[in-house]
Amino acid sequence: MNAVGRFFHSLKFAFRGLLRVARSEQNFRLELLAATAVIAAMFLLELSWVERAVLFLAIALVLVLELMNSIFERMVDLLKPRIHHYVEEIKDVMAGSVLVAAIASVVIGVLIFWPHLGKFIGR
Repeated sequence: MNAVGRFFHSLKFAFRGLLRVARSEQNFRLELLAATAVIAAMFLLELSWVERAVLFLAIALVLVLELMNSIFERMVDLLKPRIHHYVEEIKDVMAGSVLVAAIASVVIGVLIFWPHLGKFIGR
């Protein structure tokens, strides 16, 4: 298999992983729904390319952290019978990291969208 073939073969595994998380994690599905709404709003409103880039980065950060949270949860669940209270702490810390990113993303969204909403509503 050539390099291009290997690349597309690896993409298959990546998409399978995304699909698996989307099917099993409600939070990931909700975050995808929110991301879709934000992306739609990005193109309805007259945002600059920099504003759009910042919003895409915020979306990516939340989704990547949610994927990492799912990885850690699965790994820790494998060890659960042999490990003590740290299992719960690890899960809580990872969930907390997703929460911090989600709150930051909401703040970024409000800061970017707020000035444009008045123009959009006032049309």
